[in-house]
Amino acid sequence: MRNNERRRRGDRGEGEGYSYGTMIYVCASAHNDATTVGLVLWKIRQVFSAFPREYHFLIADDGSTDSTAEVLESYQRVLPLTVIQQKPARGYAATIETLLRDALARSDRPKRDFAITTHPNFEVSPEALPLLVRAMESGADLVVAEDETVDSSFARRFVRRNASWLLRPGLRVPGVQDLLSGVCAVRLSTLRYCLGESKAAFLQTEGRAARAELVARTAAVARQISVISSPPSNGPIPAVPEGTAFSLALELFRAGRRLRVPAPTAEVRRPADRSAEKPAEKPVEETHEHEVEEVS
Repeated sequence: MRNNERRRRGDRGEGEGYSYGTMIYVCASAHNDATTVGLVLWKIRQVFSAFPREYHFLIADDGSTDSTAEVLESYQRVLPLTVIQQKPARGYAATIETLLRDALARSDRPKRDFAITTHPNFEVSPEALPLLVRAMESGADLVVAEDETVDSSFARRFVRRNASWLLRPGLRVPGVQDLLSGVCAVRLSTLRYCLGESKAAFLQTEGRAARAELVARTAAVARQISVISSPPSNGPIPAVPEGTAFSLALELFRAGRRLRVPAPTAEVRRPADRSAEKPAEKPVEETHEHEVEEVS
């Protein structure tokens, strides 16, 4: 059992009022994200400094051909960070499954500990993490971050808003309006139940469809499901997603007819107005330029 990170000072947030006990594994799959992955890690570190919790980064470099590996290596010296190198690239689904299995193997308290899946860019704001954590601490087994405005084109936003319809009948999570954000928190005991003893691939789709499949498969066995509305991201704008709106719609349509995931029995809890809870963000570039000197 690998749980040395629970005893390391670097894995804990700093500040008054912190309660130890739960480990949060922050998981992301990076592929040619050298320009943003360091910014994201540092911003999440700032979030957990202001919102003290015990955490550990699990980041996979999925066959990057840029300087992603070098950037991650530099941050390993100053952050609670484990990097998994994958060559050749295995794709999003296999990579995120590897990270989740690794989090489960590290935990000695799966009923308390949980994993958060996020991105190595600012597709979803790191400020969503405290909202995810609070919902998990309120008893949820699965919390989904919703942000339907991230895609730049109207056509892709339209497809995203209609993803639940396109994914029928194979993937249905009534009450979750955004299945494609790729940012969610999953209790490790719930994940362990999903994975069971099988070594077969947990996720059978790829890309955006795999994001929805992860939510659907964990929701199917979760006892309590919540959603949160992600604050707007003010970091560097992610690169335009590959493919057209039509190709995304076709990907989701095919996944919905290929898979058969049972619908959840738990009711999805939607938030009241959380606007008062959203902390103001500092400009990411200014903060990072000042503090990244500690890394070099």
